[in-house]
Amino acid sequence: MLDTTTTGQLAAYFERISQPIELIASLDDSEGAQQIRELITEIAAIAPAKISARFDGQFARRPSFQITRVGHDMGVHFAAVPMGHEFTSLVLALLWAGGHPPKVEPELLEQIRAIDGDFAFDTFMSLTCHNCPDVVQAMNLMAVFNPRIRAVAIDGGLFQAEVEQRQIMAVPSVFLNDQPFGNGRMEVAEILAKIDTGAAKREAAKLSEKAPYEVLIIGGGPAGAAAAVYAARKGIRTGIVAERFGGQTMDTLAIENFISVQETDGPKFAAALEAHVRQYGVDVMTLQRVAHIEPAPQPGGYATVTLDNGATLKGRSIILATGARWRNMNVPGEAEYRTKGVAYCPHCDGPLFKGKDVAVIGGGNSGIEAAIDLAGIVRSVTVLEFADQLKADQVLVDKLRSLPNVTVHLNAQTTEVTGDGQKMTGLTWKDRVTGEEHAPALAGVFVQIGLVPNTEFLKGTIELSRFGEIVIDAKGHTSVPGIFAAGDATTVPYKQIIIATGEGAKAALSAFDHLIRTPAAA
Repeated sequence: MLDTTTTGQLAAYFERISQPIELIASLDDSEGAQQIRELITEIAAIAPAKISARFDGQFARRPSFQITRVGHDMGVHFAAVPMGHEFTSLVLALLWAGGHPPKVEPELLEQIRAIDGDFAFDTFMSLTCHNCPDVVQAMNLMAVFNPRIRAVAIDGGLFQAEVEQRQIMAVPSVFLNDQPFGNGRMEVAEILAKIDTGAAKREAAKLSEKAPYEVLIIGGGPAGAAAAVYAARKGIRTGIVAERFGGQTMDTLAIENFISVQETDGPKFAAALEAHVRQYGVDVMTLQRVAHIEPAPQPGGYATVTLDNGATLKGRSIILATGARWRNMNVPGEAEYRTKGVAYCPHCDGPLFKGKDVAVIGGGNSGIEAAIDLAGIVRSVTVLEFADQLKADQVLVDKLRSLPNVTVHLNAQTTEVTGDGQKMTGLTWKDRVTGEEHAPALAGVFVQIGLVPNTEFLKGTIELSRFGEIVIDAKGHTSVPGIFAAGDATTVPYKQIIIATGEGAKAALSAFDHLIRTPAAA
């Protein structure tokens, strides 16, 4: 299962293991069980003095295996063959169980160790999901360092019956003590905040004590990262506050048009952005949502940024780089059946619809790429485009037209998502030319109809366009002196990563120019 190159790399990694570990498998006669047996046998053979394998486990889910330190009962389990995107999760779990320290802040580890209570996490994932590894790794980290936390990573494709029984239609999907806990990407700190009731108050107090910034950036996507680097290089105190670092790039599978980088994926690109920002000593504050901005009361004064948790931060200049999010259809049933058939990431959730009938809403590049990807997994794909022609690049359209299980409907207006109260069962759409209505039975729908800027909290504070975009001039100035903006949240045309980074750099230079020309208020 492991090639020679991978085996050699693992041998080097396993040199870091300081305490012996064992892999305990609970198997059946399935193909997945055979693959697990082969995988852990090969892993144990790489470092037999440090890793041993047993096949006498008595776990409820079969096939599955546990990673634990010899003499301990660590709660790290894989009900999966952790290859693909989850191979890194496997390697990290082996290293952590073997005593190699994780690359996280010591305060975070102390918080994990101090969590009081019994927590059993089940994380349903797919091996093609690029969002899932962050959640799986977060759960494994907690299970290694707190013996009262159990974490099972479950491949939805391997345990399809359980997926159906729990009505799981999006990954990652997390259950805590058999109750729904969360969906989508989650970081360790975010998970801890939900189970450690005093964490939010402590974090708010800690943030409010921070000294004011010369440049305070809101948003951690490409625009925010570029602004942070350019500002910090000027030698001024720079902070960046964001819900997550990387922004939309974290949900992007392939990036092939960022000049000088021939090919990468979104999570790798986001990690590189964050590493570059931290290299310059920028104060990075993630998992924080901004609730309100109070502009500086006088020239040279400090604007006040209030967060959802009640914390306040101050900055002599503010750069807004809040980005955008997927646009919703805004039809009945969409919100009710979100993660229950209504999905937005074909790479993450596509495998859960294997052999089923689905639809894709949107005929742009994102929609057609989604349809092409899904066509290789599902039984049939119906593409619904509101306009009278597909807007995607011709090469994508040609590829789509060559697929036998794809049907395209133009002038198609989606009017409702229907379901049985538990999951989506179909949708209705109307032909805008003939007025005829259609109601196909569908297991899922993937919405790919563009973006909406994350600017709701700015209404009444700065000028927004009729589309909700921040109105800026050629230098990134907004309607409020001392507040600048960049990236997909603004009126700049063409929402592209490379354009966002350039706009972020421009906004930082404009903010610095503002600072040196505006004396600080007393």
